[in-house]
Order: sequence, then structure tokens, then C-alpha cells
Amino acid sequence: MFYRRKIALALIQGFGGELSKISFHKLLFLFTIKQSKPDYDFVPYKYGCYSFSANADLTAMVKHGQITEGTNIITKIDSVNYIKSLSDTDKKILIEINNKFKDKTIEFLINTTYTNYKYYATRSEISKNHVSTDVYQQIIDSKPKNDKTILYTIGYEGISLESYLNKLIKNDIKLLIDVRRNALSMKFGFSKKQLTGFCEKVGISYLHIPKVGIQSDQRQELKTQSDYDNLFKKYTNTTINETQQQQNEIIDLLKINKRIALTCFEANVCQCHRKHLAEAITRHQDWNFELKHL
Repeated sequence: MFYRRKIALALIQGFGGELSKISFHKLLFLFTIKQSKPDYDFVPYKYGCYSFSANADLTAMVKHGQITEGTNIITKIDSVNYIKSLSDTDKKILIEINNKFKDKTIEFLINTTYTNYKYYATRSEISKNHVSTDVYQQIIDSKPKNDKTILYTIGYEGISLESYLNKLIKNDIKLLIDVRRNALSMKFGFSKKQLTGFCEKVGISYLHIPKVGIQSDQRQELKTQSDYDNLFKKYTNTTINETQQQQNEIIDLLKINKRIALTCFEANVCQCHRKHLAEAITRHQDWNFELKHL
């Protein structure tokens, strides 16, 4: 079993074996922010801090007979002591969280997370009802804003879905353009259907333009930067020249949306075709904007 799931189960166990879904996400958030390397990341969502990955793990734990999920309640139903399986550091964190919040209401948890971690409340539909007027205004002011017109590029290699989405949110990106030839991934959240849905949940539109991608069979045996450079030279001489229509479309979408991001897999932009596609777009006669690689 993934260690992160043991944390989730230990948390439910530590709070009497039953938690509301809102309390679970709030407590898991408060737990993980105390970890030096968080096992779960979170995004601002309609009820504050939320982890899509943790929610997917809950679904898996239901299938494994470890919990049941009602409309609003999560209940641990197996007899395993997951607290014992935690590291000493995480046991201490759990004890601290339990001592601080075991007798507190959902309203208290919401107020605590919204007041102390305002960014995560910026998309909440209920914040106005759970914090003071001053804090509510601070939450409004914490929402990322950007007036510039910027073309971004971003890769998802090595980061969680939530960390990836936070990069988009914090740069106020309105449209994500997937430039993979095949928008499939073994990594949670990054296949086309999943990514479309998760982007929409945080207010970002998604568009797939496969024609500007590279065929997967051309990406075999890439070991050195020289191998990548040769591939991208070929890509520039073929696909870049053959996709002027799609590049014009991206320019038009940039003018409309102000901030869009081209996305592919690689973390290192120098090993991804999105860099060369973006640079080709900057040579467009209408280009008068910024290019940034996240």
C-alpha cells in the first residue's frame, strides 16, 4: 500500500474512525503542511483546500474494503492499526493535530484553514459565511491576478497534479493547451479526459492540439541533449513548418485569453518540443507579448 494512504487512514483512525469529507480534507491539509515533504498537495477549491489525489485514494480504499463513503461521511471499517505504521515524525504530527482539533467543529476547521491559508480559500463558495469581513476581503485580495498577456509553457514531469494546477492558478492562466501528440499518461490526472475535468474544476479551460506534437516513436533512444537537439531540429524543419494554421490559432487564443500555457511532459524545457513551438510562435508577425517557461 502507498504510504500516503496509510497517512489518510491513520488520520481517520486517530479521529475516532469517522470524519466528514470536509473535515478529512481540512485535517489532512493541516497534517501535510507540517511535513517536510508533503505526501499530498492541495489546490483552492469550492470548499477550500482540496486534494484530488487524496479523493482518488479514498475511492481506492473503498474498493479495498478499508473505508466506506457516505454522502458526507468517511468511515474506517477494517481493523488495521495504521497509526503504528507511520514514521515517528508523522506520529508526532498526528498527535499534535489530534490534540489541537479533536473536539473542534467543522466550522472551526473551516475558519482556521481559511484564516491562516487564504490562498486555498480563494475559490471557496462558502468563505463569506465562515470568516470575518476583514478576513474575507483578505481572501479576495489573495486571489492571483495578472493583467499581462503571456504565453507560458509547463511540463508535469516529477510533480503532483495539485502542484501542477497550482502553477497554473498562481499565474492566472485561463487556458491550458495540450501539445502532446497523444494525450495519455500513466500518471494520475494527466490523461486528456482527467486533465480536462480537473482544469475545469479550478476554472481553467483545456484544449488539445495534437498536430503540433511529436510522434512517440520519434522519441525513442533519447539519451543526451545532443539527441534531443537533433530531434528538435527535425521537428522544426517539418512539424513547425506544417502547422502554421495551428500556431495562428494559438496566437488568436492568446489575444482572447491573455494568459495561456502550452503543456507537455518533460520538466526540462530544453528536452521538450514545447520550447521550439513557443519560440516559433514568438516569430509570428503579430507577436508582441511575453514568453515564460514554468
